Parts: sequence; C-alpha cells; structure tokens
Amino acid sequence: MNDTIQQTLPREARGERPPRILVVEDEVPLATLLVYNLEAEGYQVEHVDNGDEAELRIAESPPDLLLLDWMLPGVSGLEICRRLRARDIARDMPIIMLTARGEEAERVRGLSVGADDYVVKPFSTPELMARVRALLRRARPERVASKLMAGDIDLDRDTRRVRRSGREIHLGPTEFRLLEYLMEKPGRVFTRGQLLDSVWGMSAEIDERTVDVHVGRLRKALIRGREKDPIRTVRGSGYSFDETFGRE
Repeated sequence: MNDTIQQTLPREARGERPPRILVVEDEVPLATLLVYNLEAEGYQVEHVDNGDEAELRIAESPPDLLLLDWMLPGVSGLEICRRLRARDIARDMPIIMLTARGEEAERVRGLSVGADDYVVKPFSTPELMARVRALLRRARPERVASKLMAGDIDLDRDTRRVRRSGREIHLGPTEFRLLEYLMEKPGRVFTRGQLLDSVWGMSAEIDERTVDVHVGRLRKALIRGREKDPIRTVRGSGYSFDETFGRE
C-alpha cells in the first residue's frame, strides 16, 4: 500500500468504517444522483423512498448523516425530523433537508424543527457534497480530516489552500475542486463526464472539453521546472491522480 498518500477516504485500509449516510428521497433520478456522488466520495450510502421505512432504518442503525426530502409519501420529512429530534438516539444526528420550497418562511420552518442545513432544489452537487463534509466534520471531526496530502502536495480544505514543496499554489475555485476530487481517490480513472457531474454539477451546461482546459490550468499551476506531473491522462478514458505520486 502506498503510504505517501494520506487522505480522508477510503478508510478501510486503516481499519475504519467510512461515514454512513441515509438518503430519504422518493424522486428516483435525484436519489440515483445523490447515491452515485456520495459513493464516489467514499461514503457508505443507503437509500429509502418513504418516511416510514426511514424511521425503521434509523431505529435499527442510526446513520452518521441523514439527507431528508421534505415531501415524501406518507410521513413528511418535516415530521420525521421533528420526531427524530425528540429521541435520544438521533438527537445529535446531522440532518440536511432537501426541498423545492425556497421561501424564507419555509427555510425557517425546516430549521426550526431541527434540520442542521436546508438545501433548495435544484442544487449544485459540489456544493451539497461540501455541506455534507462540513456537517460530518462538525459532528465527528475525527472522521473527516481537513487535509489531503500526497508526496509534496498539501491540500487544506478548511483554508482552501494548496502547497507544493512549501510554496503556495494559487488555484481558482474550479481547479481547487478538481484537484481535491482527484486526490480523494488516487489511481481511480474518471471520465470527463464523471468529472463534469462531480466537480461542476450535472446541471452545468458546458462541453466536456472544458475539463481538458481546467486540467491544463491545474497542471500549469502545480508543476514547476522538472517536477513530476501528479495528474495522469488515460487515453480514451479521462484523468486520474497518479497513485504512485510521491513514491521514491
């Protein structure tokens, strides 16, 4: 195992269980999107499509975080949130409420029953993933580290800074998210479409060639002189963070 890459996920190699997230959403396309992106981040993900089953799952085994749709068949997400906050087993569980209701009064209502965060549909997938990480870090800081390190590259999620060999690397927001995403899963090859979905969000109406442009900018910022390129281009497939980066 390459011990030069230190990251938050996956944790299995260190004998730790990754955070488990329960998605309660009855819209199949949205649920599929959420499960795909959360699993790509390295989380264990379960999905149910109604409030009754959600309550049963939580009673059996409380997740580390709950993504809860407001409008559900049977028991509403709002009522589930209210019930959970009244129980010791889920009183401190991080809950993100997903809803199409964007009015201020509705947001206040959702937060008042105990939701930790409130995300209005349609939402940015990268932003939602960042909110998930932030809530998990706040609830269980020992489970979600703030830094990713590989070789001489150090990425700090909290300060949004990247350094290589001690010098600061100045990245735009998109290049930062791109590097962060690739570093989380060294060696895994991502197609341009997958990177668009995960870094830009599925709603982004941009061409896949945009990925090549941003990878080029990222490389230009990261590499000085004869330094090794940490990003591997896989012909006909896409890009990956070189899992051998930093090895002697």
